[in-house]
Amino acid sequence: MNSPSPNPHAAPLTLLSVVIPARDEEGSIASTVEHLHVELRHHQIPHEIVVVDDGSRDQTWERLTALQGSICPLKPVRNPQPGGFGRAVIHGIGAARGDAVVVMMADESDDCRDVVRYWEKLCEGYDAVFGSRFIKGGGVIDYPAVKYALNRMANLFIKTLFRIRLNDTTNAFKAYRRATLEGLRPFLSPHFNLTVELPLKTIVRGYSWTVIPITWRNRRSGIAKLKIREMGSRYLFIVFYCWLEKYFSRGDYRKTDEPAVNPPG
Repeated sequence: MNSPSPNPHAAPLTLLSVVIPARDEEGSIASTVEHLHVELRHHQIPHEIVVVDDGSRDQTWERLTALQGSICPLKPVRNPQPGGFGRAVIHGIGAARGDAVVVMMADESDDCRDVVRYWEKLCEGYDAVFGSRFIKGGGVIDYPAVKYALNRMANLFIKTLFRIRLNDTTNAFKAYRRATLEGLRPFLSPHFNLTVELPLKTIVRGYSWTVIPITWRNRRSGIAKLKIREMGSRYLFIVFYCWLEKYFSRGDYRKTDEPAVNPPG
């Protein structure tokens, strides 16, 4: 399945919302927000930074509120119970005001410079932009060997099943137009499987997308929240759900640029 071309007549974008789910990230959240704000301000990108505290038990919320005085675009919000990565991202999307949204991790594993490149690609008219750490120009630093092997197997499975060129579907760090996200509802994944649901629905429903190389480095503080043993069945559920939609929904959820026509009454 190949990506449709960007729409040269797409509405111009006016505000970038970066949604960052955070749980127990007191050691990294301040530097993540500060570095991101500096990079976006340097490139004169109008932005807001929506950080969703997903039930932190440390000083994450206090660090965020302390930053508000010096970083005006920062918008910390709390994810209502029950928690979960996917629920936090969905809550952040709902709280965001931008017509473009980037989902980014709180642990500084994602490169702020790639956020700028996401914005530039969305401005070309793409409905979504996906990053890959495993194409020319991309890279990973200090990736745990077991996690790397599982990642490559999972992404090869998805790539083969959907016949797509994207080889890093499971990575959370991606960008969408607001209109695209609205077209992907309802969101089904309360946990990390949302990282797979969003890009696969984008592809299956006919939105335009492209891939850029991105870089990733392992966290330098805190503990990784993804529990692979717990997530395997959840990933499979959403992958097969999207596969069934692709082949059996008869196009009911496909993107359309045509105005809706009311049936005769």
